[in-house]
Amino acid sequence: MSTFKRTIFSNLLNIHKSKKKRKTNHNNNNKTLKNPPHKTPNPPEEPIEEGHFSLKSCVSSKTHLIQPLGNLLLLRNQSSNIRDPGLGNLRVLSDELVLDVLGLLEPKDLAFLSIASKSFYVFCFHDPLWRNLVLRDFNGGFVFRGSWRSTYVSVFDLEKSSFSGKLVIRDFYSDYLFQSWLCASLEMKKEWLETDNIQRRGRISVEEFVRDFEELNRPVLLSGCLEDWPALEKWDREYLIRVSGDVRFAVGPVEMKLEDYFQYADSVKEERPLYLFDPRFTDKVPSLGTDYEAPEYFREDLFAVLGPERPDYKWVIVGPQGSGSSFHVDPNSTSAWNAVIRGSKKWVMFPPEVVPPGVYPSPDGVEVACPVSIMEWFMNFYGDCKKWKRRPVECVCTAGEVVFVPNGWWHLVVNLEDSIAITQNYVSRRNLLNVLDFLKKPNATELVSGTTDRVNLYDKFKGAIEASFPGTIDELTHKAQEKMELQKKPTFWESVADARVGGFKFSFE
Repeated sequence: MSTFKRTIFSNLLNIHKSKKKRKTNHNNNNKTLKNPPHKTPNPPEEPIEEGHFSLKSCVSSKTHLIQPLGNLLLLRNQSSNIRDPGLGNLRVLSDELVLDVLGLLEPKDLAFLSIASKSFYVFCFHDPLWRNLVLRDFNGGFVFRGSWRSTYVSVFDLEKSSFSGKLVIRDFYSDYLFQSWLCASLEMKKEWLETDNIQRRGRISVEEFVRDFEELNRPVLLSGCLEDWPALEKWDREYLIRVSGDVRFAVGPVEMKLEDYFQYADSVKEERPLYLFDPRFTDKVPSLGTDYEAPEYFREDLFAVLGPERPDYKWVIVGPQGSGSSFHVDPNSTSAWNAVIRGSKKWVMFPPEVVPPGVYPSPDGVEVACPVSIMEWFMNFYGDCKKWKRRPVECVCTAGEVVFVPNGWWHLVVNLEDSIAITQNYVSRRNLLNVLDFLKKPNATELVSGTTDRVNLYDKFKGAIEASFPGTIDELTHKAQEKMELQKKPTFWESVADARVGGFKFSFE
């Protein structure tokens, strides 16, 4: 452990070892740790109250170490929570801050700290701590072993005494740690999947799509437009692994071989599963690019005038059940389409002027604060949508279907089963002016994404459009101004009812 970290912990880890009960007030009713951690062969059979939620079939609440704080209120002796005594001076910190402090430690330090007390055992076994270490140290070159901690231990020969065996912990109560486990263990509730209020269309013409959806900036689910895709028949696991070989794809902050990623996806049980989301998949495996083409509705893509300098725009997306994307707006004010090849996805979308509940964008739009996981949003905020006049647009998109996401729309997507999809962002004449306005914002260097040249992208794009399509920007600007004037102009009925023009009225007798 570094000198800096030793100094921190020498000041903070003043763990009281007295065997007498500590005098506490009603807000801090705890006991000191009387005995060191001990191994127990069998876990207690104390089921956690699950309410009206259903746990996944592969999960049991009986073997989980942590209980929600609400359960503590049901006990006569509310000083039973062992959390505080075992944390020493760190007990004044919230659970989240304790984990932030432990996140400064190296793996061996976490291992040794875990045997200091039962409390540190619980915190040091928090799997997201080990996830960060695996992703940092292995750079995607790992085989997942059921948990991130086990994955790390399987590669490095750490102290066996610090890692072997498993303790059974009773009387540890924490809402923060419990919710992390709960969000990873819950099935999607039936009521979260029932609403399907998106407009659905099959085999409509391009003109109908532009008039009824793209011009109006309205989402739609399209069917019957992927029937010629070889990917629909070919893209199963075996095929993708075979054609990809040792190629590594972008998975969160690392790159992994598909075979290793699928092995991870089969056994992972965590709140935020890693998502394979690669913008260079056709460069890495060119044959994949011949297995699909953009549906006819989305083939006008004006960003193409930039050639290789255009921002990232196409991705292959692979993820297990429960993986997905929390609420966001697509980059650079582009519109998008998302085609499901395998599996199914739940979509929740809000128009640009309606910020979803539980989502807090910064005033400049650079950052968005939202719940840690998708399941957390459904648990805590989905019900609020029922009270809103502006309800979200929702649907379940299955294999062979495409969702059109208009520019500026907030959307959340979660995989209901193991899924494979392709998505592309594009710029058509209908949203060209929006994209140009976005690219020239004062803080564009922070907002623009998917390119190494954020500073000059606006000038490059506008210049290329004017060279390739002379007069287009002026024409679209003129039409937009005319549309705004028409929206401002009162109708005949509004003008005759206006008191300021004499209060003229009709009466029928």
